[in-house]
Amino acid sequence: MKRKLSSVCLHVFLILISLASLIPFWFMFSMSTYKSENIFKNTPLLPSNYLAENIKTIFASNFVKSYGNSFFISSVSMVFCVLVCAMVGYAMNVYDFRFKKAFYTFIMLTMMVPSQIGVIGYMIEMRNISMNNTLWPMIFIWMANGFGAFWMVSFIKGALPFELVESARIDGANEIRIFAKIVTPCIRPGLLTLSLLIFLWSWNSYMIPLVFVNKQDNYTIPIFIKSLASAYRTDYGAQLTGLTLATIPLLLLFIIGSKSFIRGLTSGAVKG
Repeated sequence: MKRKLSSVCLHVFLILISLASLIPFWFMFSMSTYKSENIFKNTPLLPSNYLAENIKTIFASNFVKSYGNSFFISSVSMVFCVLVCAMVGYAMNVYDFRFKKAFYTFIMLTMMVPSQIGVIGYMIEMRNISMNNTLWPMIFIWMANGFGAFWMVSFIKGALPFELVESARIDGANEIRIFAKIVTPCIRPGLLTLSLLIFLWSWNSYMIPLVFVNKQDNYTIPIFIKSLASAYRTDYGAQLTGLTLATIPLLLLFIIGSKSFIRGLTSGAVKG
């Protein structure tokens, strides 16, 4: 009886916490259904009837193009970052080479340095290779991610049975085959977790697009939403509508990949 009562109390507590976490999303959606001038007149607990007009406003601008840019940047960044970081993690755990500890220390140091410090140097580098005013600077910056490399090094260390790698080598498998057929299935939860994080961070990135984007065709979602404000008027209703639509892919990703995300955070925590 005590176990059932404690289980019921736990479930009620978790439901209340979940509902509390959804309150900001509800307010964002509710406010997106109001005209900008009416948002601050009272607390918008219930939706209004101005949502269609706000949707027309953002679609009359560059919303679809910006949405596509963000999706392209986040998807390509996610694929390349996960691939590079997985190979780094595999190499750091399986191979012995000179300056291995120094390389690991360098990975740790990259996470300690704020990204804002390297923006000027990165901008000069992109200009020298004629990549300014394109989407690629917003992709390249994620390809060699310090956290991603550190995450995969730590995850593979706890999740990959190295005896499988040695057995495959004895059987004559090359390193590419070992990585693709043996290592990747073993570290799948870690790959999915890193994929979700990189997609989220890239999708929400504001500073890098703000520095590199100089024309509307290259707008991402955060820059597009900011552009809805002019010198004389800020259309908060349209901005909140854009935020609501921009949040939908992230919510779907976490709903679909929540189990893999949690498994990735815990499965590599204990070795063996």
